[in-house]
Amino acid sequence: METPIKMLDDKTDETTKQMLQSVVKRKRKFDRFKFRHLIVMWLTICFAFLYLLYLYESVLQPYSYSFASMFSAFVSNSVNFYCLVFVFGTYGLMNLLREKREKAEKEFHALRCEIIDKSKDLWKKEQEWKSRHLVFEMMKKNYDINLYHENK
Repeated sequence: METPIKMLDDKTDETTKQMLQSVVKRKRKFDRFKFRHLIVMWLTICFAFLYLLYLYESVLQPYSYSFASMFSAFVSNSVNFYCLVFVFGTYGLMNLLREKREKAEKEFHALRCEIIDKSKDLWKKEQEWKSRHLVFEMMKKNYDINLYHENK
């Protein structure tokens, strides 16, 4: 369990601490997929741009007088096949990571909203209810998790 969450001694009970730990874990998972998706997206864009530049220099410019000669030059060079497979592979990986990022975001947002909805049950005692804003501030400051409102 995270140290700041452990230090919430009298402000929350163990169940609430476990829920807070779980929302932190899901936030980190979402951030990890978000970063991976961004990196692969930019790699896909760069590789596609470089490949199109290569095609322009090696196939389109020298053989622009005839489509048949362009097609023949494209097919005869095996590098084109490998580059095409690589660009489409990174595009597929980008889409896969986007789906995983969206799934992780939904899980994170659902758990965050559940904590917000059940806040009256999680902080039942009056002393806990009055110190609830300290827990929310700690989560916002340390983990960038907003528990004040359901909106993102």
